[in-house]
Amino acid sequence: MRPITNVSRVFAGKRILITGGLGFIGSNLARRLVGMGARVSIVDSLVPEYGGNRRNLAGVAGRIKVHVADVRDWPRLPSLVRGQDYLFNLAGQTSHMDSMSDPQTDLDINCRAQLAILEACRLHNPTIRIVFASTRQIYGKPDYLPVDEKHPLRPVDVNGINKMAGESFHLLYSRVHGIAATALRLTNTIGPRMRIKDARQTFVGVWIRCLVEGRPFEVWGGEQLRDFTYVDDAVDAFLLAAARPEAVGQVFNLGGPPRVTLRRLAEFLVELNDGGVFSVREFPGERKKIDIGDYYADDRLIGRKLGWVPRTGLREALQQTIAYYRSELRHYV
Repeated sequence: MRPITNVSRVFAGKRILITGGLGFIGSNLARRLVGMGARVSIVDSLVPEYGGNRRNLAGVAGRIKVHVADVRDWPRLPSLVRGQDYLFNLAGQTSHMDSMSDPQTDLDINCRAQLAILEACRLHNPTIRIVFASTRQIYGKPDYLPVDEKHPLRPVDVNGINKMAGESFHLLYSRVHGIAATALRLTNTIGPRMRIKDARQTFVGVWIRCLVEGRPFEVWGGEQLRDFTYVDDAVDAFLLAAARPEAVGQVFNLGGPPRVTLRRLAEFLVELNDGGVFSVREFPGERKKIDIGDYYADDRLIGRKLGWVPRTGLREALQQTIAYYRSELRHYV
């Protein structure tokens, strides 16, 4: 854990709710907030497909109140948001392919439930401060690189459309109802506690699982450029966005240096693991239809407005992640 200058004391003693809090980013955020002296509660459905894992709170579970609940259970939402000072809203369905094969579930979680959460806040806790986890997927295939916040929004899959709606609801409620909200558009967040069972959360998780288990993995395409954000840096951004009044009503890209091709990322992982095998293959047809091609973010706006700077290089991020799963693999497969 690492302090952020002038931010840690903001959350001491505050009541904080994290939806999706047993998941990857939510649990890392919860752990940091506990270390700051916050009173943290978590909502997580623990639906197997969506990434929640009680192991993610190992060592701090006794200091966090966990509500096993689904954000689609609208009648429960008022009691959950009431009395909270901050809401970090990370509950969501993240699989792009699942959104295409089961669009109604994606709609329920990433769109309808988001509106229900905001209504619960409007009616039962209008002074709550919200930071919403949005995604770079809402941009679709970039017209230019790096992608800034002014880029057109043209999602290429159902997940992107519903996440765009969820983000828009948050900004609308901030603008019209005074519910102080900020949206962070995340890109390829990696690190300890990410889902590695499958590619529902990130393809990097599957690659790392294969490496640690001594199995080959596949790289689809290989020449696409991507940037990656280490989870500690993403947590910094959530905390800064919640703590700084100038973030209210704003949208910020997250990114992280350097941008690399997927093939080079795979080679880098093999080097850091001291061994491993991968093969490059053409994109499967159903995935190619929703691939966004090259993407990397222009994250200068959050740097200028909030002072956020990604502080973890790609080498360190991958080393930390590989080391974590070498010791914790059995809890994540």
